[in-house]
Amino acid sequence: MKNKLLLLISFLLSLQITAQEETLNLSLQEAIDYAIKNNTTAKNATLDIDAAKKQKWETTAIGLPQISTTIDYNNWIKQQVSLLPGEITGGQPGTFIPVTFGTKQTANATATLNQLLFDGAYLVGLQSAKVFLEISKNAKEKTDLEVRKATINAYGNVLLSQESITIYERNISILKKNLRETEAIFKNGLTEEENVEQLQITLKQITSGHKNALRLNSIAHQMLNITLGVELNAKVTLTETLEVLALKNVDLELLNSSDDVQSTIDYQIASNDKRAKELLLKLEKTKALPTLSAFINAGYAGNNEEFQFLTKDQKWFGSSLFGVSLNIPIFSSFKRNATTQRAKINLEKAENNLSETEKQLKFQVASAKSNYQFAIEQFQTSKESLTLAERIENKNQTKFFEGITTSFDLRQAQQQLYSTQQEYLQSMLEVINNKVTLETLLNKTN
Repeated sequence: MKNKLLLLISFLLSLQITAQEETLNLSLQEAIDYAIKNNTTAKNATLDIDAAKKQKWETTAIGLPQISTTIDYNNWIKQQVSLLPGEITGGQPGTFIPVTFGTKQTANATATLNQLLFDGAYLVGLQSAKVFLEISKNAKEKTDLEVRKATINAYGNVLLSQESITIYERNISILKKNLRETEAIFKNGLTEEENVEQLQITLKQITSGHKNALRLNSIAHQMLNITLGVELNAKVTLTETLEVLALKNVDLELLNSSDDVQSTIDYQIASNDKRAKELLLKLEKTKALPTLSAFINAGYAGNNEEFQFLTKDQKWFGSSLFGVSLNIPIFSSFKRNATTQRAKINLEKAENNLSETEKQLKFQVASAKSNYQFAIEQFQTSKESLTLAERIENKNQTKFFEGITTSFDLRQAQQQLYSTQQEYLQSMLEVINNKVTLETLLNKTN
C-alpha cells in the first residue's frame, strides 16, 4: 500500500512539472488571438459589456410592473388608552372614561403592484442605456486594438533581442578567431602588439553588448507574457523570424487607404460621447414633465389577544386598494433651468471635442502614413547598407591579415558593421511597429 501511495504521488508531481514546463509555440497571429482572449484588460472590457447589458435591463425593468409584499406583526406590551366622554355611559359631563380599542396582538399581510404609467426621465433612461451599451462595445473594440498593438510590439521586441543575441554571438566567434590568429602572428614578431590590443578592445565591447542583449531578451519575454496574460516566467516560443515578419508587414496599399476617419473607433467614441450629452440635456428637459403611476394592493389582517395566527380558527379580514398618483412639477426656483443650461454647455463642449477629434485623427493618420513609408524606405536602405558594410569589413579583414592595412582601419570597419547590423534589426522592427500604429488608427486588423 505504501509503494502504491508513493507511485501515485510521483505521478501527480510529474504531471504538475509537465504542466509547469509546457511551452506556448505562437506565430504572431496566434499570439494576438491568445492575448485578446487572455489579456486582463481585454477580459475586463468583455465584462464591462456584460455589465452594460445588465444595466440596460435594470433600466428597462423600472417601467415594468413591480410587486412587493409586507408582513407586519404587532404586540402591544401595554395597550394605548383612549378617553371617552363620561356622558356616553351616563356619567357626569366633563368626566372621561379610559378605554382601550382593539386586540393586544395584530398581524397584517399586504401585496402591492406598482406600475409606472408615464415618466419622461424613464424614456430617456432607456435611450441612455442603449448608448451606454454602445460605449462599452466601443471600449472593447478600442481595447482589442490596443492589445493587438501591444502584442505585436512585444512580439517584435522579443524577436529583435533574439536576433541581436545571434548576431553578437556570431561576431564574438569571428573576433575570437581573429584575435587568436593575430596573437599567433604577434608571437612570431610579424605584427605589432597594438593590433592585438585593438581586437581585445573590440571583443570586450561586443561581449558587453552580448550580455546586455541577454538581459533585454529576458525583459522582452516577460513583457510579452504580461501582454499575453500568462505567468511572468512562462515559456513562450515564437515561430516567426524578424526578417520574415518585416517583409510581411511591407504593405504599400495601406499607404493609399482612405483618410475618412469617421469610421474609426476613436471617432465613434467621441460621437457616442456627444450622443450621451444630448440625452443628458433631454433628461433635464423631461424633469419639467409630470409623472404618472398607479398601484393596487390587497391584504389580510388578523387580530387576537394571544398569538394564535397560525391556527385554523384565526379569523382574517381582507382589504384591497387601488390608486393613481400624478406628480406635477410647478416651480423649482429656476433650479431646473440652471441644470438644463449646464447640460447645453456640456453638449456644446462634446460637439467641439468631436470636431477636434476628427482633425486630430486626420493629422495622426497622415503622420502615421509618413512614418510607415519612411520605415519601409529605411528598411530597404539598411538592408543595402548591411551588404556594403559586410563587404567592407571582409575586405579590411583580408587586408589586415595581409599586412596592407592597420588594426585601426579594421576596427573602424568592424564598428561600422556592428552599427549597421543593429540599424538593420531596428529598421525591421520599425516597419512592424509603424504599420500596426497606422492600422490601429484606421481600425484595420488584417
